[in-house]
Amino acid sequence: MRDDPFVADLVTRAKNGDQQAWDVLVERYSPLMWSICRHYRLSRADAEDVGQRIWLQLVNHLGMIREPAALPGWLTTTTRRECSRVVRASHGPQAAGPLPEENIPDKQTRTAEQELLAAERQAALREAFTCLSPSRQQLMAMLIEDPPVPYTEISARLGIPVSSIGPTRRRCLEQMRRHPAIAALINAEDGTAA
Repeated sequence: MRDDPFVADLVTRAKNGDQQAWDVLVERYSPLMWSICRHYRLSRADAEDVGQRIWLQLVNHLGMIREPAALPGWLTTTTRRECSRVVRASHGPQAAGPLPEENIPDKQTRTAEQELLAAERQAALREAFTCLSPSRQQLMAMLIEDPPVPYTEISARLGIPVSSIGPTRRRCLEQMRRHPAIAALINAEDGTAA
C-alpha cells in the first residue's frame, strides 16, 4: 500500500481523541471492509459483526500503531482473517480445514490494493460532492439518475434554464476535480507528486 500522509494524519488525530478524524476513518474504510465481506459471501448480519469486531480491535490498539499510513493494509488483512474465521465457524467440525470452495474469493476478485483504491475514490468523491452548494448537489444528483432525467425536466424541477445545465455541470465537475481529495487521487494516478 502506498504511503498516505492524509491517512497518517487521520490516525494520529484519532489516537489523540479527535472524534471527527475517527468518523472520517470509518467512513473512508467501511466500503473496503464491506467489499471484502461480500467476496466471502457473508450475510449482512455477519458482515456487520465483522465490521464491529474490527473497529473495536482498532479502537483498543489505536495507541499502539507504529505506521499510521499502513492502516488500510491492516484493515484489509484483518477483515479477510475475520471473514475466514466466520466462514470456518459456520461450517462446524471441518473448521480446521481449508475454506469451502464456494466461499473463497475467485481469481477475478479484486486485489486488496484495488479494493482500497475503489474505497478511496468513493470516499473522495463523497467528500468533494458535499463541498458543492445544495443546489449544485441536487443538479448533479439529477444528472446521474438512472434512467437519465431529461434536461427539460431538470430545468422545470430546479427552475434553471436548459441552456445553463451543461455549463453548470462543467463548473461542478471542475470544482470537484480541484477538491484536495480528488486532486490527490488524480495526481497519484498520473504519477505526479500530490
